[in-house]
Amino acid sequence: MTPDRLDEQVAGVAALEHPLSRQAYRLVLDRDWVSRDTAADALDVARSVAAFHLDKLVEAGLLEARYERLSGRTGPGAGRPAKLYGRSGRQIDLSLPPRRYDLASSLLADAVTRAVTSTIPVERAVSLVSHETGERIGGEAGRRRKGRRAALMDALTTHGYEPRKHGREIALLNCPFHNLAEEHRELICGMNCDFLSGVLVGVGADTLTVRLAPEPGYCCVRITPS
Repeated sequence: MTPDRLDEQVAGVAALEHPLSRQAYRLVLDRDWVSRDTAADALDVARSVAAFHLDKLVEAGLLEARYERLSGRTGPGAGRPAKLYGRSGRQIDLSLPPRRYDLASSLLADAVTRAVTSTIPVERAVSLVSHETGERIGGEAGRRRKGRRAALMDALTTHGYEPRKHGREIALLNCPFHNLAEEHRELICGMNCDFLSGVLVGVGADTLTVRLAPEPGYCCVRITPS
């Protein structure tokens, strides 16, 4: 890591030192774009306090800001645009957003071993291992949480997917294998699909399935009613 890159990482982590800053950052991750008033209400603090922490996160590069008239009106008398805060594209190496390259390396290593010992193609081994691992993790979540949906959301959140309801589907704001997927998209996205399919089986969510739906700002996989 270069000195400049290290400085950026340290600055980003330092910006989250204060509990209110962390709460403000999580609020934005949960809601995509928030105003100062929304943040103040959600965090139960004065508007000026919310603005201070949000602007600090913008300065650190963790959030970005834009101006928008929330009333939808334009022209004279429409009022001043509100300052909105959204998640930036910057990645903090200390798992903000969370990445799970340990999981990816485990899946791929186990798949290579399976391919060698069972004399099957590596691609088939990756699919089998990913599905089996997802099913095991989904089963563990099912034993921790009551209800299939609660168990599913627990498993997804624990492994860094940042699930959000998106119409009738569950969209995933974060890809835990982002950098690997950028370099080996077909292999890693296929592995991701198989892993999440296994999670659905493990939690007993038999009315849901996964599909590939690449879209900027999201994981390439969507969970959708079958």
